[in-house]
Amino acid sequence: MRLLPPDLPERAALSLEVHARPSEPLAAPGRASYLAVLVDADERERELAHLARLCRSHGQPAPAADAVHWSGTVGGLRLKWERHGEFSSYTVLAAAAAAAPPFGEPAAAQLLPGWLAGVPGLTVYAGHAELLNAVPTPAALQQDFFAGHAVVGSEVGDGAGLAYSDFLIHADGFGRLVLVDQGFTPLMAGRMLQRLFEIEAYRMMALLAFPVARRLAPRILAIERALAGLTDDIASDGGRDETLLQELTRLAAEVESGLSASQFRFGACRAYAELVRTRIAELRERRLSGLQTIDEFMSRRFTPAVATCATVSQRMHDLSERVAQASHLLSTRVDIAREHQNHALLASMDRRAKLQLRLQQTVEGLSIAAIVYYMAGVAGYLAKGGRSLGAPLDVDLFVGLSVPLLALLAYGAVRRARRRARDNEAI
Repeated sequence: MRLLPPDLPERAALSLEVHARPSEPLAAPGRASYLAVLVDADERERELAHLARLCRSHGQPAPAADAVHWSGTVGGLRLKWERHGEFSSYTVLAAAAAAAPPFGEPAAAQLLPGWLAGVPGLTVYAGHAELLNAVPTPAALQQDFFAGHAVVGSEVGDGAGLAYSDFLIHADGFGRLVLVDQGFTPLMAGRMLQRLFEIEAYRMMALLAFPVARRLAPRILAIERALAGLTDDIASDGGRDETLLQELTRLAAEVESGLSASQFRFGACRAYAELVRTRIAELRERRLSGLQTIDEFMSRRFTPAVATCATVSQRMHDLSERVAQASHLLSTRVDIAREHQNHALLASMDRRAKLQLRLQQTVEGLSIAAIVYYMAGVAGYLAKGGRSLGAPLDVDLFVGLSVPLLALLAYGAVRRARRRARDNEAI
């Protein structure tokens, strides 16, 4: 009998997510190579096909079409592939002879010839690592392992091992890491190597925003100066509000264009920088005399670059808000000016309506006089006709007496016509 309600559809997948992408164990002496490539979405299928060809050539099952990670044995090597949000990573692990020269035959060189070079995408980071079971002398470490470059290093894993790097790209295009086993288990050593490789991969992914910040900085400065000039013109109230509003609209469009083109990269920079800090904290470093720790090195070199990207991103947002605020203020002033113009226009229309009413009243008065004049003429003709028929009528007296009556009749007719017109307008 089932004791639980029905499962959430994603329950199993979410439960297994914390167990995904396990580290590969590696015992000393051993070697590892790591490659991180920036892969476009339309290259994802080609990436899987390329990996599947390698698997089939060694009799291994190919990863599933929807796989995001895979690990297996190919020709005596352990190969691990992982697909991240923007990039994919390949880790190759191999055993090494105790007396093998430093970085003499890296693990990646033991893959099929040309296979690694044919991986789809653009290289973001590539590195070789040596896992040693004895601590080299400082001189041998610098000269033999890092070609004379300055070395950064520390105890890691609370003293279980030592980690060294120069954080440079060597002549073969790979960076170099040295990990010394002082108490690692193979799984601990594999996890530590993965953290060190990921620090470099995430560091490079975060720094993809740095060239964007450098390109945007002069553009931001130019927009800030233009905005300052426009703000001064707004304050001076020179009567060019419509022109200033058009220029502010152009600046707003330019700022929004810069924001839309850069904010994904700046957001990714923040996320990757946080991953770098997390991976460094997981190293649990202790200082070695005379050497910078990895945390110190990143704080001096990497953190300022990330801060520059964050500053440019914030300046873009601040600039967008300032342009929007200036546009709002100017739009408000333009609206107020338009309201004043509309008020003046309405007042002018009101004056014209009053003048038209007065003119209409004058015309109506003249119309009444004309009507009375013509009706009085008609009355005079009637009186003359009656007198001709023998009626004892004084024509002038008859016309004179009829004028007031005719005026009242004409005035009443005009009033009725005006009332009827008003009723029709109301309808």
